Amino acid sequence: MINSTTYAESKEDLLRRLKKIEGQVKGIQRMVESDKYCVDVLIQVAAVRAALNKVGTIVFEHHSRGCMRNAVESNDQEGAIEELIGVLSKFIK
Repeated sequence: MINSTTYAESKEDLLRRLKKIEGQVKGIQRMVESDKYCVDVLIQVAAVRAALNKVGTIVFEHHSRGCMRNAVESNDQEGAIEELIGVLSKFIK
């Protein structure tokens, strides 16, 4: 498979999302340092997890499209499917 950044068209969006996540994580740190209520901390942890999943989904979608396009062009559909299955199994853990 060809290694390329198929997510390049979404790079600014991804970076914006990651910076927001970074701020959320720092907020959770402050909450723990300030002994905030457990439920409030858990709600913020869930929000960060959801935001990270969205970033991963965007990257995975771009990878899948690029991977499949490259597979068709290089006539390596089986290799692309194996790679896609491997990536998906790591992503959903």
